[in-house]
Amino acid sequence: MKMKYVVFLLAVALMVAGLPMYASDTDDRIEASAKATYVFKTYLADDDIKVKSKDGHVTLSGTVLYESHLSLAEETVGNLPGVKSVDNKLDVKGGRPAENSDAWIQMKVKTSLLFHRNVSGTGTEVDVKDGVVTLRGEADDKAQKQLTGEYAKDIVGVRDVKNEMTVAKAPKAKQTMGEKIDDASITTQVKFALLTHTSTHVMSTKVETQNGVVTLYGKATSGAEKDLVSKLVGDIKGVVEVRNKIVVEPSK
Repeated sequence: MKMKYVVFLLAVALMVAGLPMYASDTDDRIEASAKATYVFKTYLADDDIKVKSKDGHVTLSGTVLYESHLSLAEETVGNLPGVKSVDNKLDVKGGRPAENSDAWIQMKVKTSLLFHRNVSGTGTEVDVKDGVVTLRGEADDKAQKQLTGEYAKDIVGVRDVKNEMTVAKAPKAKQTMGEKIDDASITTQVKFALLTHTSTHVMSTKVETQNGVVTLYGKATSGAEKDLVSKLVGDIKGVVEVRNKIVVEPSK
């Protein structure tokens, strides 16, 4: 009887000791994975973000430079395996711009352009006055200039676009694919783009990514609307394939 009691106590001790260890390993992995994502290493590199996970419940604290970085950080962490919830306690350095203000629109345009592989987000200057966006900078060719203007004009809040970009006189060498982008970052970029563009922001779209392959679920009012989503998502950095399972249901 005494031996059984000892064995029981030993089993309980091992269980109690094992559970925190397992949770700690998972939490450590979540914290390390967040900092290693493409979003954190590029778009959020200059922000002061602390990631703390406890039993899969993540708390984000610190400061970010732009309001858009709040959702980028939260979405990316929320897409990581093992994360159960995200408590976003991040603050914006300098405060948040009013919704639909020129500063708010500028932030949305600049952030969205960064996600697309066929335009130059870093090489495009974006100014906004009374909802009118002015684009400057050098495009690789006429097609890139036109696409940049199309993307900017489709951002929520934009009234018009003045495309003053110049076109390079000599063709530039094509960029390589670059580093492989993790699935969590791809999903974040896709969701942000769909919510930011006027033509897609009202759609309820579910996004799943596995090894760079993005699968889309939801409803569209027309085949053209469905095709537009595929075109938009296919140009997001890191996306290797788009599987569009959105169902077309014409509005009555």
